[in-house]
Amino acid sequence: MDLFEALYTTRAMRRVSPDPVPEEVAAAMLDAAIRAPSGGNSQNWRFIVVTDPEVRSRLGPLYRRAWDRLRSTVYAGRWEKAQEAGDEAALAVMRSSQWLADNFETVPMWLMAFHRNDPSGASIYPAVWSAMLAARAHGVGTCLTTILGTFEHDSTCEVLGVPTERGWRLAAAVSCGYPLGRWGLARREPADRVAFQDRWGEPLPFAVPNPMWLP
Repeated sequence: MDLFEALYTTRAMRRVSPDPVPEEVAAAMLDAAIRAPSGGNSQNWRFIVVTDPEVRSRLGPLYRRAWDRLRSTVYAGRWEKAQEAGDEAALAVMRSSQWLADNFETVPMWLMAFHRNDPSGASIYPAVWSAMLAARAHGVGTCLTTILGTFEHDSTCEVLGVPTERGWRLAAAVSCGYPLGRWGLARREPADRVAFQDRWGEPLPFAVPNPMWLP
C-alpha cells in the first residue's frame, strides 16, 4: 500500500465484523509498533492482544461504564446540541461510538498498550499509530480509545493481570476488525486554519485548501 494512502485513509473504524483477525496481522501490527521511536529510546512499552471471548466479556461492561462516564462528563450535552443543530457529522461519530460500546465483546481483537516511567504519557503513541497503520495495510480497521485507562484503569488492569505496582499504565485500547464501512478521506478543517507560522496567530505563508492526496 502507498504510504500516503495509508496516512490519509487510516481513520476511526468503530463498526467492524466479528470475523477474527489473523495472527499474522496481529504479528505485523506488533512488529511495526516496536519499530516506532520512544522517548530516550527507552522502549517502555508492553502490549496485550485480547481475543479471548471470556476476557472480552469481562472488559465489555467496564468499557460501557467508562463510556457512560465520558458521556455524562466530557461529552455532557454534546448529543443534544448536535441534534438541535442538525450536525449529522457529530451525530454519526456519537452513534458509531455508542455502537463500539454496545458491541465491545463482538470486536474480534483489542490491542492494549501500556507504558511506564513516562511523565508525559505520550511516548507510547507513535508505537500505537504504527500498529494502526500496519493494520490498515492489511485491510483491518482500528479505533484508538482511551476511556478504559481514564475511567476504569484499575479494574481493566485487574482483568488483564497487569502488574500496576511496577508502574505500568494503560495508555490506549485499540479496537481491531474488518470494517463494515468504507475507507476514505475524513473531512477536516484545512491545515492553514489550524496551524500558525513561528508564533500563535501568525498565518502560514501557504494555504492547503484541498487534500494533498486523493484516491
